[in-house]
Amino acid sequence: MVRVRDDRDVAAFDAVYDAYHRLVYGIALKMLADAMAAEDLTQAVFLKLWTSPEAFRDGNFGAWIARVTRNRALDTLRSRALRPEGEMPVDLPLNVTIDDTLFAQLDGERVRAALATLPAEQRLPIELGFFGGVTHEEIARRTATPLGTVKTRIRAGLKRLRASLEASVLQ
Repeated sequence: MVRVRDDRDVAAFDAVYDAYHRLVYGIALKMLADAMAAEDLTQAVFLKLWTSPEAFRDGNFGAWIARVTRNRALDTLRSRALRPEGEMPVDLPLNVTIDDTLFAQLDGERVRAALATLPAEQRLPIELGFFGGVTHEEIARRTATPLGTVKTRIRAGLKRLRASLEASVLQ
């Protein structure tokens, strides 16, 4: 029997999970390129949300959970770099449902299509920062662009990206 803490709203958590698990899994899969690691990361993000709902204070929840996911994925990538794992046997079963993989790919395709509509000056820093794990300072150095300009371009690009993705969901 599963015991639920009395001070948590299970229905609200289920609604949040249903609304955002594909986004979290899609980001994790894109960054980690490993379905099982993406599942683990998705579970960790939602476990953290369940145990510490106060971590989200204010603002856009979708952007917040995407940032949490990105940061966890970067931590995972850094951890892999510090202590590389041995090779896994090829014949291990993959415990990923086809539906989850398909939805993550669809979400990924939607994000890639929306990214493609951005001007290069906005798209490049977003790709480097969110999917490449590059800091704003490093993006500024690599592109020979002032740090403030990089941040402004990322912010403007994310606004356009959000509008594009919201429009594609409503269609």
